[in-house]
Amino acid sequence: MTDPADDGSAAADEERLTYADTGVDIEASEDATAALLEAFGSDLRTEYAGLIDIGDRYLALATDGVGTKLLVAEAIEDYSTIGIDCIAMNVNDLVAAGVEPVAFVDYLAIDEPDEDLTNEIGEGLAVGLEEADLTMLGGETAVMPEVVKGFDLAGTCAGLAGKDEVLEGEAAVGDALVGFPSNGIHSNGLTLAREAVTRDHEYTDEFPLDPERTIGEELLRPTRIYTDLLEPMHEHDVRAAAHVTGGGWTNLLRMGEREYVIDDPLPAQPVFEFVQAEGNVTDEEMHCTFNMGTGFVVALPEDRADDLVAETDGRVIGRVEDGNSVEIRGLSLE
Repeated sequence: MTDPADDGSAAADEERLTYADTGVDIEASEDATAALLEAFGSDLRTEYAGLIDIGDRYLALATDGVGTKLLVAEAIEDYSTIGIDCIAMNVNDLVAAGVEPVAFVDYLAIDEPDEDLTNEIGEGLAVGLEEADLTMLGGETAVMPEVVKGFDLAGTCAGLAGKDEVLEGEAAVGDALVGFPSNGIHSNGLTLAREAVTRDHEYTDEFPLDPERTIGEELLRPTRIYTDLLEPMHEHDVRAAAHVTGGGWTNLLRMGEREYVIDDPLPAQPVFEFVQAEGNVTDEEMHCTFNMGTGFVVALPEDRADDLVAETDGRVIGRVEDGNSVEIRGLSLE
């Protein structure tokens, strides 16, 4: 990536966008979440899912929504893929814990009934369920015109894991890092992305880096589902995993206080270059907000990494050292 501040162009003089400026302060959000958990004494067993001991196995639960990506769908009246995002954001968290997703329920809050909208959302949910091999147990559609403007979509996923299948969650010094490509922006950082691309464009404008797509279509590329990684992750002794979502590459620090050296990162898709240029966003802000081409990262013993790569579309992107940062593309993220 090229930092707009370094190129001497007019873009460097434009107002520089940050995620916090657009109304989303990651640090404040994390503090608020911590306060919520402290209020009822939560004892979460993993970074990505809560676990309940049910005897010989754990029952795991994860919940998430699609976020402001919904506003892009609403703007171009294309709701066909956001159901996939809803499934993906939940099941990928369970995969990061080493848990197999098994069942799902959705929650749709809407200001007024809209049969076409709900049908399209349902179609996307069906695609996501099939890809993740999940069963839909039900859900809730709430019509609340005094509470909701437009609509919101979220869900909860249940999973099961044997006692020895939940990942340790701690990377070890000397481990290799294997990264897996994303489909693009996925479902995080859309508040910043939307603000950036609509400075001088409409969602219906041609996406300059792929003339066959519009800007809105590019932002709506559905989040990749990583359930296919579960079996090879267990087979090759993966210790910890990171679902690269809100907070971007700092999610790797959820694998433990280590230094994560990324010396061969996967390429970032063109949409990131476009967002950075249009919003005059720094390299650091991009990497602390977006996945930048890599949606999932695992840490495992170095001698098992090549075997994992051979069975997946992953690539060894770096290694784990002593420290407490993520080192990538000349940046040091903490």
